[in-house]
Amino acid sequence: MSIFHDRKLQENVAGMQIVRIRNAAFYAYHGVQDDEQNLGGKFELDLDLYGNFLPAAESDSLKKTVDYEKVYAFVRATVLEKKYHLLEALAHVIARGLLREFFNVEAVTVRIRKPHPPVRGVIDYVEVEITEQR
Repeated sequence: MSIFHDRKLQENVAGMQIVRIRNAAFYAYHGVQDDEQNLGGKFELDLDLYGNFLPAAESDSLKKTVDYEKVYAFVRATVLEKKYHLLEALAHVIARGLLREFFNVEAVTVRIRKPHPPVRGVIDYVEVEITEQR
């Protein structure tokens, strides 16, 4: 089963290659409650970057793919530069920014997890997933 619920998006990424970044972890200050904004907490992030990376595979050239070190640096700066109340807002800003900054990324899925969120119960994590395309 595809992660894409939008048929048009599913058709657009068919035949593309994927570069995945998993479990990038940051200590940041996102959340609605004052303690979240002031004390901070751990956030985990996954990315799926879709594009035509066959030219990179055929030429073995970093210039023809997405440089995941630069992607990580972009995401890190975005996560740390501003406090967001909602994970949805942070995921959206990251997704739009990746499409703007990396010319050969055609679509991106951003997943952000907040381990042990402040709720009245026991939860491993809350996760938000957003997919954006050009």
